[in-house]
Amino acid sequence: MTDPVPPRIAIVVSQFNPEVTDGLLKGALDHLAAQGAPVAAPDIIAAPGAYELPLIAQTLARTGRYAGVVCLGCVIKGETAHFEFISLGASLGLMAAGLQTETPVSFGVLTTYTDEQAVARSRDDAENKGREAANACLSTVQTLRRIRENALA
Repeated sequence: MTDPVPPRIAIVVSQFNPEVTDGLLKGALDHLAAQGAPVAAPDIIAAPGAYELPLIAQTLARTGRYAGVVCLGCVIKGETAHFEFISLGASLGLMAAGLQTETPVSFGVLTTYTDEQAVARSRDDAENKGREAANACLSTVQTLRRIRENALA
């Protein structure tokens, strides 16, 4: 990260499927710390599930305290259409939260067909999707800072 002042980032993590979301959270925290933007414990917010992520993310973004919000969750397909509704709601809701607040809200919600796929994407390695969501958030924060600085010049 090249910014002189590290951005304050919030993380919202779904409590559903904690065997997966705990790994996503670790990946995000490790990446942000390595980039010089460590996240303090009060800036890690629990959400009941993926469906609740958008409202919490939007509320955090509207406080003006955060340069970005990383959202983490896991929805694994079951035998009903529930998977599609939750996945779509979370996806569209997080996109809307970012657009409405003009704050980066990253999508780190796994939508997998099996438990094995979810676990593979939350391991402590380079393929960790929590790490990728944190990277996307930081990159977008930096891009928006440059755009806004150039607009004022």
